Amino acid sequence: MQRLGFIHDMMDVKVLILFVTARLNYPATMQELYELCYQDECLSYFDVCTAVPEMVASGHLRQMEGEKYEITEKGRQDGGVTEDSIAYTVKVKAESAVARFNRKIHRNSFVKTQIIPRESGEQSVLLALDDEKGNLMTLELTAPDQRQARYLAESFQQKAEILYNMVMTELLDET
Repeated sequence: MQRLGFIHDMMDVKVLILFVTARLNYPATMQELYELCYQDECLSYFDVCTAVPEMVASGHLRQMEGEKYEITEKGRQDGGVTEDSIAYTVKVKAESAVARFNRKIHRNSFVKTQIIPRESGEQSVLLALDDEKGNLMTLELTAPDQRQARYLAESFQQKAEILYNMVMTELLDET
């Protein structure tokens, strides 16, 4: 029986990984590579886990600290030659996934949180929002325990711009 989809063998997996990594602005973990490449139901996580170390050994990918991977110049050149073999629909979906990933990582580079334990058992939660020019806002909150401190930090990660806009609106309101 003929397999449906783009992925038929390990070479297809590697071509798709090269296509995706060539468009990434940041290194990605194995899990992130899998999620970005999973545009075809014939791809499995184990395919990616097999292909990536082979591609590091062949010099197409480079392993960075933190178990992240990025494309090498050799990978970029070889990927450019082979990417025409990728099905159009898979390319479009992969490019869209990469664009979302790049936007998310870029945004997250501007939102910073840090939890610092105090001697009293409470937690200081440092929250900062930056832009390309520098710091926009830094806020320090006190949480009674580690659980609530993590919740504050995670909420700020999701809502930093909303909080900044609310503070600016309130402070600049002339009524």
